[in-house]
Amino acid sequence: MTKISLYTTETRMADLIESNYNLLLLFPRFGLELGVGDNTIAEQCVRQGVSAHLFVMMCNIYSHADYMPTVAEIEQLDVEQLLDYLSRSHKYYVKSRLVPIGRQLNHISEYCASAHSTVLQRFFSEYEQEVMHHFNYEEETVFPYIRTLLTKYDMPTGYDIDTFKNNHSNIDDKLSDLKNIIVKHLRGVGMADDITELLFQICSLEEDLSRHTFIEDVVLIPMVQHLEKTIYDN
Repeated sequence: MTKISLYTTETRMADLIESNYNLLLLFPRFGLELGVGDNTIAEQCVRQGVSAHLFVMMCNIYSHADYMPTVAEIEQLDVEQLLDYLSRSHKYYVKSRLVPIGRQLNHISEYCASAHSTVLQRFFSEYEQEVMHHFNYEEETVFPYIRTLLTKYDMPTGYDIDTFKNNHSNIDDKLSDLKNIIVKHLRGVGMADDITELLFQICSLEEDLSRHTFIEDVVLIPMVQHLEKTIYDN
């Protein structure tokens, strides 16, 4: 994988994929398809009705650990497209990442000692419930609140984005705990290939979720704070 400098809307889409193939995982979250030809990011996004600025920002966040979007970059984003991206991400994490991990974990648990099997399955089940609670709160409370600001241009009473900010938890923390249980305590099972694949999937999801949390903290929350301030000032 050949790293390049920060992506821009004029980066060729094929070059972006070549530089970091992991960014392919973002395509379904934007509803983007392949067959990009020699199109730039801007050209491909226009063809498929996607915000090129939002897509570029997400790609830079996922590719460059020290990248921090500027206030100007955040303020030019389309709020509704960001919410749509986050909602698609929630569905992706549940269906495409958690379900396969749970299936693989159940398979391995069949060959574990009873005590280990019980701990692994209970731990993962509790984690799934925590993730679903986290996502449901955002989908049912936070996102509708933001859409109310956009459509009514009025401040709903009894809630603001700081409430979300002050209670926003990292849902990747328990994945680290699960990973450590497997690495340190799962012995005498065999199935080295299956366990290695499971650990790889957990590590990948843990890293992805940390970027997701970063996006909500560094992009979504400041964007909504700016929107709230605009309403207050008027």
